[in-house]
Amino acid sequence: MTTESAFINILRGFAKDPAARGLLDDAAVVEVGDSCLIITHDMMAEDVHFRSNANPADVAWKLVASNLSDLAAKGASPIGVLLGFMLGDDDWDRAFAAGLEKVLGHYGVALLGGDTVSNRGDKRALGLTALGLATNRPVPSRAGAQVGDIVYVTGTLGDALAGFELIDAGFDEVGALADAFNRPQARLAEGQKLAPFVHAMMDISDGLLIDAERMATASRLGIEIDLACVPLSPAYVSYRTDSLESRMQAASWGDDYELLFCAPVDARINVDATAVGRVIAGGGLTLCNGDAPVKLPPALGYQHH
Repeated sequence: MTTESAFINILRGFAKDPAARGLLDDAAVVEVGDSCLIITHDMMAEDVHFRSNANPADVAWKLVASNLSDLAAKGASPIGVLLGFMLGDDDWDRAFAAGLEKVLGHYGVALLGGDTVSNRGDKRALGLTALGLATNRPVPSRAGAQVGDIVYVTGTLGDALAGFELIDAGFDEVGALADAFNRPQARLAEGQKLAPFVHAMMDISDGLLIDAERMATASRLGIEIDLACVPLSPAYVSYRTDSLESRMQAASWGDDYELLFCAPVDARINVDATAVGRVIAGGGLTLCNGDAPVKLPPALGYQHH
């Protein structure tokens, strides 16, 4: 099977419009007068991103939130979404539609249209395109980090991992940890506040470590992450304890949809965020635990295959 990175490399051969940003970012940035139209598209596949027994309303929520999270990383305000939907069981479709209405209402986002197809197989695949407007220039990207910058993340990490494990074990269908996995929150307000002064920004979808490495690669510099600084919620610590291994897992699992950003040392951070590392000369990702270096794990995060 073709890997995601291999296929994207093929597409880069002809995705030459500046709006595509070399396919190195999570959204297209189209110049429109004094503003920028931000366009992003994410898909979710059954038994890859959601289980066949998942609540359809939760699937709808996560599909919308994951796309809006990409807009948040650009400091954009949402305009609306276009849905690509695979028709199937009537009860499932109706429950999804009810969930979609709820999540769009939560974010105040309009459904503008889309397309439907029949499901002739046994697995669903869903897609959503989100449109947003960014007024700050330049629009943040994965690139742009500078040596000496502090690396921050919003919120806490690992709750989605804990929620997934609890749901998988049948222990927790409701509660904060389950909600972190089923119904993540797109940090739209935070992204808009941060956009004027960050040097680089993206959302954490596949894990802090792998996304930090992607930011380092895009910026052609190195990023050092201090695992001792990875922010964990009390619920996560209660479930998994606070240890180096636990922090490593929280930093490499993904599905957090928090914002990862780089800002100057003297920047006045105006959102709830934690400093977790620094930008250094060189390239790639390095880890430490306080003053002690830490070896990179075999997998830095979720890889799309």
